[in-house]
Amino acid sequence: MKRRYTWLFTLIFCFIAVMAAGVRAEDTIKMSTTTSTENSGLLDVLLPEFTKDTGIGVKVFAKGTGAAIRDGMDGNVDIIFVHDKGREEEFVAEGYGAFRLAVMHNDFVILGPEKDPAGIRGMGQAAQAFKRIADSGAVFVSRGDDSGTHAKEQEIWRLAGMPLKTEEIEIIKEGKKSKLSFTYPGGLGEWYMSIGQGMGKTITYAEEKQAYTLSDRGTFLKYKFGREQGLDLVVLVEGDPVLFNPYGIIPVNPKRYPHVKFKEAEQLAKWLVSEKAQALIAGYKIEGQQAFFPDALPR
Repeated sequence: MKRRYTWLFTLIFCFIAVMAAGVRAEDTIKMSTTTSTENSGLLDVLLPEFTKDTGIGVKVFAKGTGAAIRDGMDGNVDIIFVHDKGREEEFVAEGYGAFRLAVMHNDFVILGPEKDPAGIRGMGQAAQAFKRIADSGAVFVSRGDDSGTHAKEQEIWRLAGMPLKTEEIEIIKEGKKSKLSFTYPGGLGEWYMSIGQGMGKTITYAEEKQAYTLSDRGTFLKYKFGREQGLDLVVLVEGDPVLFNPYGIIPVNPKRYPHVKFKEAEQLAKWLVSEKAQALIAGYKIEGQQAFFPDALPR
């Protein structure tokens, strides 16, 4: 009897907490997104405003873009907010996504220690910088997590024109087996470290090793200027067009998964490209530096 009352009080407390926040449990949608949107702090600005405007809550699952897209393909979430345009367009073309809206962009930067042992500071082409890192044997830390950042890193290694290796690994998620393949230069486990972690942990590990890594600018700014402990790594290469990094929002297709909350997810997608949300994105700065740039025209 005591256990029954404990569960009853717990349920009542949860219900009161949700209602106090102005959001009904049935009006909360699930969104899979990249670690960069969360690590940068941008979602802490956008989502409360969306909830205030619509009464719809958003439960966030932050992970690599590949994993976020798989969440959508499995029907485990209502909407995805990611940055790998090629895979996003495939997601829609194959019927998993209802539509894609361009929300914003930032860019990738190559980080490294102030001493810059590979001598890449100020180089204009990311591929040339990667080749010089490899040729020097300086330590490079890769996310290795099938994220949008990891996909961009692999693209740059290919552009560098170096001999590459492709490795296939098997992962198990919710009892289902799937295979992932990733491309990397020689030296895995020697100068090239693939750690299978999100952006924040990758930056932290690279700092510990005084190594190079590829990061989205938003997360770098947050870790460099938005924390008390700061960050020793600095931006060494930036501005190459190949480092452009667009983000798209995609509601999961209700024709494939009738259980998804499409109406609410569609509201979020359209709100993110509204004049208000775009202004919030444009105005979000970390220590005076703009982290993201809006891509949708005001309505």
